[in-house]
Amino acid sequence: MEAIHTTEKFNETIASDRPVIVKFEADWCPDCRRMDMFIGDILEEYNGYDWYNVNRDELPEIAEKYEVMGIPSILIFKDGNKKAHLHSANAKTPEEVEEFLQASL
Repeated sequence: MEAIHTTEKFNETIASDRPVIVKFEADWCPDCRRMDMFIGDILEEYNGYDWYNVNRDELPEIAEKYEVMGIPSILIFKDGNKKAHLHSANAKTPEEVEEFLQASL
């Protein structure tokens, strides 16, 4: 999963005509660390997609623009538009993340 550190890179990344998956997280977030324990298997299963992560504290304006109120959150973008959003409350287990990806991709 590649980290995005600038607004320019974020905008360039989500402009893809293929679905792009972005995980919003923060260093201090215990639920983010919990997700890190299982996200590797999901990345392998969905390795045909481009995955990125954004530290919401580095790019708060992006988090605000796309209504990322809780972390971790997973958003799917295509052609510069947000297509799907898995809010943190529903991203606690591998099953919840996989159900979201199956329904959204």
